[in-house]
Amino acid sequence: MKKLVLALTALAAFTGSAMAADLAPRYSKAPAPMPVAPSWTGFYIFGGAGGGLWAADSNVVTFPGGVPLTRDQRLGGSGWFGTVGVGYDWQFNSSWVAGIFADGQFGDIRGSLTDPFFGVEGREKLRDSWAAGVRLGYLVAPNVLSYVNAGYSGSQWSSVSGTTLAAGGGPVFGTTPSFTRNGVFVGGGVENNLNIFGIAAPGWFMKTEYRSAFYDRITLPESFIGGGLVGTAVTFKPWTQTISTSLVYRFNWSGPVVAKY
Repeated sequence: MKKLVLALTALAAFTGSAMAADLAPRYSKAPAPMPVAPSWTGFYIFGGAGGGLWAADSNVVTFPGGVPLTRDQRLGGSGWFGTVGVGYDWQFNSSWVAGIFADGQFGDIRGSLTDPFFGVEGREKLRDSWAAGVRLGYLVAPNVLSYVNAGYSGSQWSSVSGTTLAAGGGPVFGTTPSFTRNGVFVGGGVENNLNIFGIAAPGWFMKTEYRSAFYDRITLPESFIGGGLVGTAVTFKPWTQTISTSLVYRFNWSGPVVAKY
């Protein structure tokens, strides 16, 4: 009898263990969350500084009339500027970004404006310029954009007071008026998300950009100091090149840390 009781007890214990094993919860390890690349779509603002050059084809003509009195000569200048702007981008097809933007440049890019017919020279300065355009870029990495851009550009140039080119200079001879020129620009650059001391800075970017702008020719009548036309004019057809670096803030950027399950 004792053997039968022991056998039944062992059988019950074995059956209960088996059932408990079947009823025990089974846990599976959840897959690791995958980081989601942020979107470049949204508004941004920027500000920075840079350096630039201008070159211009110029000659002296009769005024009025426009009959050439000298052959074309190449003038030039250099200097610095500050820039501010705003834009909006759309990211599409995962790796491409298109956008619109507008900006202004303010500074001092100066050179010489000369009249070889009368032997006089004055300082010509690009005071400010502004632009509105489009850009198209490719994401070489989720947070690095390489792009090209193009659009409209305007520019404001200072008036010029000329002096004689004789040794030691001379008295002021005449002036040309300040003027505005319109044209087009093309350029390109690279924009990337910033890491400050190894720590990601969501929303903050840096971009470095080259731009080349081409403006219409203008005829600038020369006037004597105190009034009266000299009877000649200087033509001026400028071309500018600039390189700038700007700090950019993107309002919708969160960084590549959002996870999906």
